Amino acid sequence: MFKAIDVGTKMVITTKPETPIYDAIRLMAGRKITGLPVVDAELNVVGVLSEKDVLKLLYDTRDRAGQTVADYMSPHPVTVEASASLIDLCDCLISGNFRRVPITQGGKLCAVASISDVLQGILRIKRQTP
Repeated sequence: MFKAIDVGTKMVITTKPETPIYDAIRLMAGRKITGLPVVDAELNVVGVLSEKDVLKLLYDTRDRAGQTVADYMSPHPVTVEASASLIDLCDCLISGNFRRVPITQGGKLCAVASISDVLQGILRIKRQTP
């Protein structure tokens, strides 16, 4: 049986809460990333910064150069344990209002699974990949 960790991307690009917000946006834009897990020094997931989170900057006329990721991230994100089934991962993505979910093992970030990662997993399970 496939587990969440089997479809997740293990080379995860992350950010920290204290990262300047414009640095995080440049990272997202430069790497074409739609969301970043926000982790502390021990790799505990403390938030997620998504494209939607940073859209708020457009509406603010004040200078936000001093703002950090912590000012815009969604705190306390939903996570999925690495050993969770692919069905549990799908249920999480279907019921949540997000396109990706951090995968943790022992409370630490170990991967991220997006909807497109799950689609690739479905193709492998159904033996539809060459």
